[in-house]
Amino acid sequence: MNYYRTPKTKVFISFDFDHDEDLKNLFVGQAKHDDTPFEITDISVKQILLGDWKAKVRTKIRNAEQVVVICGEYTHTATGVSAEVEIAQELNRPYFLLKGRSDKNCTKPKSAKDDDEIYKWTWEKVDLLLRGNR
Repeated sequence: MNYYRTPKTKVFISFDFDHDEDLKNLFVGQAKHDDTPFEITDISVKQILLGDWKAKVRTKIRNAEQVVVICGEYTHTATGVSAEVEIAQELNRPYFLLKGRSDKNCTKPKSAKDDDEIYKWTWEKVDLLLRGNR
């Protein structure tokens, strides 16, 4: 596949740090491949934040153009992911939910809206979502 690559999009990646760090690393790594139809600048949280972590996350999300929420089996229990989605909603940052594990029942963060869909993770779909197409 040889896609036209869109300009880099500043993306904040929200994920369950305790269960799905492998998915976040996979997403960032695969996004660097030549056949990926877009490029991302990852400005996610790289480690567990201490102190007023919500203020630090708020700054990162404010600086992002999009928020990608990678959903796994336990995302509904991940309070950090729920807080990050709430911050994205407060800042009116576009976000979308990706099904991180194709063979598992992936869940939404508690703060997701009822009509927020969990999209199948394909690079074509991610490209469309980053362009604002649902």
